[in-house]
This record gives sequence, C-alpha cells and structure tokens, in this order.
Amino acid sequence: MPDGRVPGPVLFARYAFGPNRLGYCGPDDARGLLDAAVAGDDGDLRQLAQGFEGAYPYLDLIARANGIADPLDATVVEAYWLGNELLRRVPAAALHDSLGERFRPRLRPEGWRWLATKAPAGAHPVHAFHVFDVFPRLGLMRSGALDGALGVMDACRIRWGEVRSVEGERLLVDVAPLTLVEGKMRLGERRPELVQRWLDGTGFVDGVAAGDVVSIHWGWACDRLDARRLRNLAAWTTRQLRLANRTV
Repeated sequence: MPDGRVPGPVLFARYAFGPNRLGYCGPDDARGLLDAAVAGDDGDLRQLAQGFEGAYPYLDLIARANGIADPLDATVVEAYWLGNELLRRVPAAALHDSLGERFRPRLRPEGWRWLATKAPAGAHPVHAFHVFDVFPRLGLMRSGALDGALGVMDACRIRWGEVRSVEGERLLVDVAPLTLVEGKMRLGERRPELVQRWLDGTGFVDGVAAGDVVSIHWGWACDRLDARRLRNLAAWTTRQLRLANRTV
C-alpha cells in the first residue's frame, strides 16, 4: 500500500508536475500545481488533477473497477503511475471500452484495430501502457522517426534511478535508458544522468542521499521509492514493454 503520509492528490501532483512544467499536459498552471502539492492543498489539487485529460480517466477507471469512490485515492494514484494490485482487478473489457471511447475517434481504422487488441492481450491501465502503446499510436511514430520517439517515450515513462550525489537543485542518478535492440525496446545498462529535484528551492525529494532510489518523470525527481514500490514499478514497466514489443 502507498505511504499513508502522502495523500492521493499530493501523490498525483508529484508525478504530474514533470510534464506539466514543460507544457505537455494538464492545466497551464505548473507553479500552482507545485505550490499546492508542497502545501498539501487538497481542494486546489483535485481541481487541477481533473484537467489532466490523459491521466484522469485512467484513475477513474481503476477506482470504479475496485469499488473505490475517490479517483484520487492514494492506492489508485499509485496504481496508475507505478503499478500495484488494483490494476489486476480492472476487467479487460472495461479497459477496451474506455480506450475506444477516448481514442477511437482520434485514430485511423487500422490504428484502432491495432489498439483494440491490447486489452485482451494483457494491457492494464498503468502509465507505462499509455507511454509504450497508446502514445506512439496517437502520432509519435507516424513520421517514422523511431530514434526520436524512443527518447520521448524514455522521458515520458516513469523511470527510477539510484542517487549518486546531490548537486544543488539537481541529483546525479544512475538510470537504465530505453534502448532498441533488434527492433525491440529494452532497458539498457545503467548510466549517470542529472535530473531536477527542486525549482527555486521547492520540490518533493528533500533529504535524499547517495543510495536512495527516486522516481523520475520528464527529468523531474518525483518521489523517493521504497523497495515495494520500486519492485512494482520495475515489474509493471517490464510487463508493458513485453506487450508493446509484440507489435512494435
């Protein structure tokens, strides 16, 4: 279960802020999102979260399938970003219907026929699935620029990295990059990379030290991971990579 000290809306904001600060998704109020998350302002965070049109419907789907009234319950938020046991209780038919409602109008017929196979084949409503299977089909790979697409998917997926050192507002971490081997996506050998942990002295991973493991989204350090959450994130990433590789 998630760390009970972190409310679901705050946990959502920790992972949503990385792309939001770059203008990729969600409302145009990244500073407000950051400040509300640090302050734990539940009301503002709930309103902002509903503006994330990519993520929020997945939260709603996970919550409904598990009989949880609040889509921003901490267990639901963790299930979407990192993966946990709630995902297994989402029926394939429910995910298929949700994907059809959201994405079929935006896809060519052949694109939808391809995406429609994913839920019966074992897809779950976790962020890694959206990154590896939905995001590319919605336009990322249409240009054929696979190298560029791979870099975008690597930044967009929730990564994990072991902290080597703290460098002011950044962390030097060891991360495994997404690579292409014989036409299939794989996680490569770990390499050092600098990621942002603070913006003007404010962030979510205060007090980190060498040896800690942090989650990373679009170059932003989201949270410190314990062994359970790291294990879940690695397992669900591997699972969704395997599914995506069937049709990459």
